[in-house]
Amino acid sequence: MKILTAVQGVGVCLAVMLFAAPVSAGNAQQGKSLSAQCSSCHGPEGQGMGSNPALAGMDADAFVQSLKAYQAGERKHMMMEMMAKKLSEQEMADLAAYYASL
Repeated sequence: MKILTAVQGVGVCLAVMLFAAPVSAGNAQQGKSLSAQCSSCHGPEGQGMGSNPALAGMDADAFVQSLKAYQAGERKHMMMEMMAKKLSEQEMADLAAYYASL
């Protein structure tokens, strides 16, 4: 019985992995195209402006996690919450790749 339960558990995990929508690695060129909206507050090359932090050189994983936190309402900033909610996971990965490359 325990073996059957373990096999079923493995089967469920494999099914989830097969059908989950994979997010490909970020495309920095695509991220550059998307960055126009970011540049009005974070500068044309993501260098930061005033109290708005620099994005250039930011770790890609930290960048994505930050955007996801804004999407979920775990981080509070009205403009960033609105902007993050518009982004797909792939767009976040693309932006992260672009800013990490600077």
